[in-house]
Amino acid sequence: MKNVAVIGAGTMGNGIAHTFAQFGYKVQLIDISEKSLEKGMATITKNLDRMVTKEKISEQDKQDTLNNITTYTSLKEGVEYAGLVVEAATENVDLKLKIFRDLDEFCAPDTILATNTSSISITQIGAVTSRPDMVIGMHFMNPVPIMKLVEIIRGYNTSDEVTATIMEMSKNLKKVPVEVNDYPGFVANRILMPMINESIETLYNGVAGVHEIDTVMKLGMAHPMGPLQLADFIGLDVCLSILNVMYEGFKNPKYAPCPLLVNMVMAGKLGVKSGEGFYDYSESRKAEKVAKQFS
Repeated sequence: MKNVAVIGAGTMGNGIAHTFAQFGYKVQLIDISEKSLEKGMATITKNLDRMVTKEKISEQDKQDTLNNITTYTSLKEGVEYAGLVVEAATENVDLKLKIFRDLDEFCAPDTILATNTSSISITQIGAVTSRPDMVIGMHFMNPVPIMKLVEIIRGYNTSDEVTATIMEMSKNLKKVPVEVNDYPGFVANRILMPMINESIETLYNGVAGVHEIDTVMKLGMAHPMGPLQLADFIGLDVCLSILNVMYEGFKNPKYAPCPLLVNMVMAGKLGVKSGEGFYDYSESRKAEKVAKQFS
């Protein structure tokens, strides 16, 4: 279990790889794109540099962490020696099912298969493998190296032994694992996404503006980040995908995505990752902020 393969070098994948590597695991970071791997490693390096600057780790710790990560564009090669695989690909059910069918074929019989999905059924994912008892959810929070919580989601067939192993491994990462059962949205997003969706509805209905809504929740409810800013940080496309999964799973209109959210995603306004969502994250906006500092 000292060899961990992480599938996907995006925001969640590189954060998961960083965290395992920092705690001494040998990590095989896998992505179909070499460019994505390079970007992911650059992000890990930047985050480690920040930790060195804040004196949370030493320069040697940083180098050891980076040395623990090897990158692959071949799924078969990347998972060959893994005791645990953590899938952190795009939140798309068809893609995840394909990945797990391939993992079932490529991985050793005793390899545990985990998914970082934030809403898709663990039971459904496990059912496409010959080892549903060894399929489990590890829902890390973003940013992974900092956030303490890991939702550990048991599928219908996930074994007690696998659950106990993953709970213990999460503690080895200095995380706080919380065991939950397999229902749409689990716990975190079942509570969070309706709040975000209702905040978007509040904006859509003209009750208040973006800053006003976020200020009410930050100052009135002690939230460190307003729900609209948090939605931008998560990615509006991800929020929409999770709401759709819950709406389909529960057949309850309270989970139906707000039309404003749907339109923003169709328009490509996805939040931080696209440069614009409920807030403006574009380079011109950054330059404007810098200019104000010196004016």
